This record gives sequence, structure tokens and C-alpha cells, in this order.
Amino acid sequence: MKRAGRFARGMLGAGLAFLYLPIAALIVYSFNASQAVGVWSGFSTRWYGALLDDEQILAAAWLSLRVAALNASLAALLGTLAAIALVRFGAFRGRALFAALTTAPLVMPEVILGLSALLTFVALEGLIGWPAGRGATTIVIAHVTFCMAYVAVIVQSRLAGQDPALEEAALDLGATPAVAFLRVTLPLIAPAVAAGWLLAFTLSLDDLVVASFVSGPGASTLPMVIYSKVRLGLSPEINALATLLVAAVALTLAISAWLMLRGSARGNGPD
Repeated sequence: MKRAGRFARGMLGAGLAFLYLPIAALIVYSFNASQAVGVWSGFSTRWYGALLDDEQILAAAWLSLRVAALNASLAALLGTLAAIALVRFGAFRGRALFAALTTAPLVMPEVILGLSALLTFVALEGLIGWPAGRGATTIVIAHVTFCMAYVAVIVQSRLAGQDPALEEAALDLGATPAVAFLRVTLPLIAPAVAAGWLLAFTLSLDDLVVASFVSGPGASTLPMVIYSKVRLGLSPEINALATLLVAAVALTLAISAWLMLRGSARGNGPD
């Protein structure tokens, strides 16, 4: 048993090292003073300053932030409504199909999602003339279709652990369903909604595959620009940009986890 335990810990350590040592090396070499990526010649922050002079990267970063923020807001709204329908409306006709369609993007390959979204946009443009071409609008719509699934799962788990008697008590005291939701339910699920928003923001900011299918000229997101630059060769400037992205994603996920833990602590606290 001890030997098996040591083997399991060793395999776990090897797996974590395989995943995170390259990221650690990328972060270290982003502070390399040399133009050569693999040759360390001293500590420097010159490549972080070079990012501020790269108009292509700055434009792509601004587009990615706008798309991610709008996507996260819409995904949080639609995902929350979907979770409420699945938890609060009981057994209704088509519930199984609705639940399957809501969670399907979680397991669907991104290539399929991107291709299906592209075909849908082309068909809609031919039928009604909208959306006219591919750009930021089509990227947001495509991202919402799969990000809302993550929000729905998070909020659904929170709603499932919430006592419905709280809403019923508010209704018995004369509150309308809308007031009961806004005054009772929404504050209780707010940490889950916020966590879903942050997760949707992160997923949109990191996406490359889906955005590559539904973007057009002049609408290149930051991951697309990074991919195009890496194909031409590695650069310390890209290492610096990747380091900032890793820090932003790690901070977002940490805040999301903190909000979920805070919400669980409140939900399990004394009455």
C-alpha cells in the first residue's frame, strides 16, 4: 500500500510538473534581457514596455476585453434563467431536451461549435441580411452559446442547494414572484452568478478555435494575434504578453473560487 501511495504521488507530481513547468519557464524568460528566447542574459522588463508600443496587440487586447465582458454579461443572464427553469419549474414538457441542449456545449468539441456557428451566420446573412459579415458581434454570439452552459451549471448547483421555503415565505407575506426573486433568491445566488460571470469572461478571453471560425477582417482577438505571431517564431514580447494573460486568468479564477466558497459558507451558516 505504501509503495502504491508513493507511486501515485510520484505520477501526480510528474503530471503537475509536465503541466506547469513550461508555464513557469515562460514567465521566467519573459524577464530575459536577450532577444534570443532560450538564452538568458540578465533580468529586464524591456519586453513589457515593448508591448505598449505594439498597436496590433493593443487593438486585439481591447477587442478581446470588450467581447469577453459583453459575452460574460449575456452568458450570466441567459445561464441564470436556464438554471432557474431547470430547478424551479419542475417537470415540464421538453425539460430533458432543454437540459441536454443547455449542457451540450460543455462536451461538444470547439471545432464543431465554431463550424456550426459559422454556417449559421452565413445562412442568416443570406436569409435576413444579418449579421452582415463576421466581426465582434458574431464572436460574442458564438461565445455566449457555449459560455452560458458553464454559468447554468454553476447557478443550478447553487439553486439546488437552496431551500425553496425561503421564496414561499416571501410569497406568503405578500411579495410578488418578481419581488421574491429580487429580494430573496437573487442575493442568495449572487456569488454563483458572479463566479459564472468570471468563468465566462475567462473562457471568452482565452478562446482561439471558435473565434477563428466566426471572426473576420479587422476583428482579430488577442489569442488569434498571439497564434499568428508564434507561427513566425518565438519572441520575448510574446512571453511577456502570455505572462500577463496567465496572471489575469489566475486572478479571475481565484476570485471566482473565493466567491463560490463565500457563497457556500453563507448557505451553510446558522439560521
